[in-house]
Amino acid sequence: MLALCGASASADSVRVVKGQVSDYYIPVSRSRIVEGTVTGADGKPLEGATVMWFASPVHAQTDASGRFRIKGEPHDRRLYVWYPGMEFADMTIGLDDLDVDVRMQPDSRENVQRRRKAVATEWYDPDRYEPSTFCNPLNISYNFEPYNANSQAGGAFRSSADPMAVAYGDEIFLFSTNQDGFHYSKDLSRWEFARASFKRRPADDDQCAPAAFVVGDTLFYTGSTYEGLPVWWTTNPKSGRWRRAVDRNTLPSWDPWLFLDDDGRLYLYYGSSNEYPLKGVEVSRDDFHPVSKIHDLLMLHPDEHGWERFGMNNDDMTTLPPFTEGAAMTKHNGRYYLQYGAPGTEFKTYADGVYVADSPLGPFTYQRHNPMSYKPGGYVRGSGHGGTFRDQKGHFWHVSTCMLSNKYKFERRIGLYPAGFDADGVMYSSAAFGDYPTLNAGSDIADPAARHAGWLLLSYGKPVKASSTDSIYVPENASDENMRSFWAARSGAPGEWFEMDLLSPKDVRAVQVNYYEHKAAQYDRADDIYHQYRLWASADGKDWTLVVDKSDADTDTPHDYVELAAPLRARYLRLENVHMPAGHFALSDLRVFGFDPEAKAPAAPRKARAVRSKDDRRDVMFTWEPSEGAYGYNIYYGTAPDKLYNAITVIGDTFYDMRGLDLGTDYYYAIEAIGEGGKSPRVAMAARQ
Repeated sequence: MLALCGASASADSVRVVKGQVSDYYIPVSRSRIVEGTVTGADGKPLEGATVMWFASPVHAQTDASGRFRIKGEPHDRRLYVWYPGMEFADMTIGLDDLDVDVRMQPDSRENVQRRRKAVATEWYDPDRYEPSTFCNPLNISYNFEPYNANSQAGGAFRSSADPMAVAYGDEIFLFSTNQDGFHYSKDLSRWEFARASFKRRPADDDQCAPAAFVVGDTLFYTGSTYEGLPVWWTTNPKSGRWRRAVDRNTLPSWDPWLFLDDDGRLYLYYGSSNEYPLKGVEVSRDDFHPVSKIHDLLMLHPDEHGWERFGMNNDDMTTLPPFTEGAAMTKHNGRYYLQYGAPGTEFKTYADGVYVADSPLGPFTYQRHNPMSYKPGGYVRGSGHGGTFRDQKGHFWHVSTCMLSNKYKFERRIGLYPAGFDADGVMYSSAAFGDYPTLNAGSDIADPAARHAGWLLLSYGKPVKASSTDSIYVPENASDENMRSFWAARSGAPGEWFEMDLLSPKDVRAVQVNYYEHKAAQYDRADDIYHQYRLWASADGKDWTLVVDKSDADTDTPHDYVELAAPLRARYLRLENVHMPAGHFALSDLRVFGFDPEAKAPAAPRKARAVRSKDDRRDVMFTWEPSEGAYGYNIYYGTAPDKLYNAITVIGDTFYDMRGLDLGTDYYYAIEAIGEGGKSPRVAMAARQ
C-alpha cells in the first residue's frame, strides 16, 4: 500500500503515481546497504537477532553466522538490535558506515518498575491524606502550551495565569488562562481538574483571562475577546457540557470581569493596554449587551506610583510604557474595590493595585495603601492580574499570577494569598510568608497574617548531589530558593535521584517537590500525565527509611506539596524518581519546611535603614547588618505603623533596592530575620524620607 506524502517536494525528489482518486507523491532518495555481524558478549555469533532502523518498519534477521544485511535511506542513522536476554543495542552510524559489527550485552535492567500499591507510612498515607496547609505556587495540573509560536523556540513548557475564583456549592472553582477547563477544591490544598474546552484549532489558546460568576445554581463563564466570544452557562460544571447564553459577546472585552451586585445588576470591567484605560459598563443579564455608558475607570500613573513602572525592578522607562490589565471587582461594606494588574506579567514586580468607589462605575479613588497584592522576593515572585474571592467560611483570598518566564515571557504559575480589609476599609493581602506552608480554608482564621503555619525553610543552600546531571543544570540549582533555575538528570528514567544533606538532624514537617519541564515533548493537555516518586530519609546517609511513597500515584503534581502526618527527624533526604510525565527528571527546588531543634531564633537585624532617594522619592534603599543564624529577612512597609501590610522577602543579602513607592506618600518600615530556629522580633527601620 502506498503512503500519501506531502506534495511540497521539488520535482526531482518525488515520483508521482496516478491513483484512482488522487495522486500519490513518493519521495525518491538514494538508499544504501549496511552489512555486519551480531555477536554476544563472548564474541560468538547470534542467530535470529533482529536488526532494524529506529522508528522504521525495515527489519532484518541474522543468519547462523550472525550476519545481517539491511537496506537504509539517508535519514536512517540509528541502528537498533534486539536478541532475547540481551539489552537493546542502540548505535548511531554515519552514511559511509556500510560494514558494522554489533556486540550485544546481557540484559542488566535494574530499574524495572512493577505495578504495586504505594506503602503507607507514619508520615504519609495516600488513602488518608488530610492536609491543613498548602504552599505556593499552587500544585495544580498546569497545562502545557500548545505547539505554537510560543513554545517552538524554547521547547515545551507549562503555564497558566490571570486567575479568578468563585465559590460554587461547597467548593472553590479556579479559572485561569488556557487550561482547557478549570480546577476545583474544597480546602485550597487538594485540587482536581474538570475539562471544559472551547478551543477551535489545535494550536490556539483556550480561554485567556477568563471571567465567571454564579447565580443560584448556575455558573456563567467567558474569556477574553476583541471579536466576540460566547458566554456559556451550566448547572453541572464538572460534566464538561456547557450551553451558550449568547453566541457572541458585543464588546471588545479583553481581560473581562463580570460582577453581579447585591441588587441583581450585572457589570463588566475590561481592558489590557499600555495606552488606554480600564473600562466599566453595566450589561444586560439577558444578552450581556451594554445598557449604560461605557466608563473610563483608571489608567496607570507610573510618574506617581513607582510600582507601576515597567521593568524587573520597576527600572525600565524606555522599552515600553507599563501595562494595566486584569480588572477585578470586590464589594465590601457597601464600597467597591476595583483591582488591576501592573506593570508587566514577566516581572517580579507584577502586582495588583486597587481603586475604591461608592458605586460600581465610580468615580474611583486610588487607595493610599497600594499595591494591595505584592510579592517581589522569595521563591515565588510576582503577584499580579488576579482576583479576590471569599471561601465558604466568609474569609477573603487573593489569587494571582506568578512570574517564571524562563522559556517564554508568558511561562507563569499561580499563587494564593490570604486577604482582607482592616477596620478602616483598607484592602490588602498577606504575602510575608506567601511561599511557605499556609493554613488552608479548613481553618477559621480572620487575620490574614495568622495563616502562616510557622514552619521555616530548611533546604536553602544545603549540600546536594544527584544520580546524574545533564549539561549545566547542576544539583545546586535545586536548593537555591530560585524558581527560575533547575537541576536536570540525564534522563527521566526510574531510579534517577536527588539527595540533600540538611547538615544536622532537623524536624521536617513538609516538603515541596517542584518539578521543571526539561526536554519535555508534551504540548497541550493530555489525560495520562502524572508524577510518581519515593521520598526517603536517613540519619547517616546510609540506612534509609521510606517517608512518602507515591509510586502508584496517578495525578499531575508539578509542584507537589506534602504535609507530613507526624514530624520527621532526619538529616538526609533522597527523592527517587519513579515516573516523569515528560522529559528528564528535573527539579527547580526541593523545598523542606520545619525546624532546627538545636537552633535559636536569630536576633533582630541591627542598623536597619530605609533611605529614600532625594532624586526620586519612588525609590528607597534598604540596608541592615546580618543576623547570626538568619538565612533571610522580611522587610515590611506601609502607610502607618499598624498598617505594614506589604512585605519583601530577601534571601542571602543584606540590602534591597526597592523602586515601588508612591511619590506623595510617607511610609513606615520594619524588618525581621528568618532562620531555621524561628524568626526574630520585628524592629522598625530608621527611615529618611
